[in-house]
Amino acid sequence: MSYDIIGDIHGYAHTLEALLTKLGYRKVAGVYRHPSRKVIFLGDFIDRGPMQREVVTIAKRMTDANSALSVMGNHEFNAIAYYTWDDSKGDYLRPHSDKNQEQHRAFLEAYDGTADYDDVINWFRKLPMWLELDGVRVVHACWDRTAIDQIQRAYPEAALLGDELLARANTGGTDEFVAIETLLKGKEIPLPDGFSFHDKGGTPRHHIRIRWWDERATNFKAAFMGPASALTHMPDEPIGSDHLIVYSHHEAPVFLGHYWLEGTPKPLAPNIACLDYSIALNGKLVAYRWDGEQTLDSNKFVSVDCIERTEA
Repeated sequence: MSYDIIGDIHGYAHTLEALLTKLGYRKVAGVYRHPSRKVIFLGDFIDRGPMQREVVTIAKRMTDANSALSVMGNHEFNAIAYYTWDDSKGDYLRPHSDKNQEQHRAFLEAYDGTADYDDVINWFRKLPMWLELDGVRVVHACWDRTAIDQIQRAYPEAALLGDELLARANTGGTDEFVAIETLLKGKEIPLPDGFSFHDKGGTPRHHIRIRWWDERATNFKAAFMGPASALTHMPDEPIGSDHLIVYSHHEAPVFLGHYWLEGTPKPLAPNIACLDYSIALNGKLVAYRWDGEQTLDSNKFVSVDCIERTEA
C-alpha cells in the first residue's frame, strides 16, 4: 500500500484541502479519495486554527470511508482529558485552568456545548496512539518500543485509549503517564539550573524536547528540538545521562509530527521524518508520499503554504 502521511493540521481546513488536491485526492460524495493511495494523519487536528469543525469533518469522513488512517496527537489526548470527569480526583482529568482553557479555546468555541461535542471526543478516543503497518511506523512524537511494549502488556486494547489507561496516563508519576507523555509529547529532559527559554506560545520552559534518535546529540544545544530562536538559550554542557532511544537505520521508517519545524522539509535521519512544519504560525502543511522505501527521499515531501494567513 502507498501512503500519503500528513502532519499536524491544527484547524487549517483550506490548507488541508489544498494539500489533498495537490496530492491527487478528489472529493467524491463528501469524501476525499485517491484511486490507489491512502492518507495517514499524524494527529493534532485541533486547537489554534480557525476551522476546527471543518478539519475534523474532513478527517473523520476519510477515516470512516477507509480513505485514511490516523493516530492520536497530544492535542486530541488533551481534549479527551479536558472533557473527562474523574470522581476520584473530584475534577476533570485535565483541569479547566485558565492556561488549559486558552490552549483549547479554538476547539472549545467550535464544539463545547454543542450536540456533537460528545461524538467528536468519542471519535478521538478511537484513534490509535501508534500504527505499525507493513514496512512503516507512525506515531505523533516518539517511537519508543519500551513504552509501546509496556502499554501492550498491561492493556488488552493496546494502542487504544481505554478508561483505566486514560486515567493513569493523566496521573503524574505512573508508568502510564511517562509512556504516553513520551509517545504523544516527545522525550524531554530538564535544562541545567538557571537555564530556560520561551516556546512559540511565549510560555517559559525549563525542559527541552530532544532529538531522541540522534546519537551525536551529546550536549543540550545539539539535543534540543524546537524553535531556532531558542538555540541561544541552550547550554553547550554535556547531558551526562542516557537520554536517547535506540532506533537503528535498519528499522522500518517512522513518521512523526509535533515538533514545529521550520525551513525546507527533509528527513531527520535516513528512516525518520517529522512532518510538522508550523502550520499554526503561517508555516507549511507537509506530507510525505511513501511507497515502501526504507531510506527516505527528500524529493518525496509535498507541502503547501498556509492559506488561512489572514483568517488565523
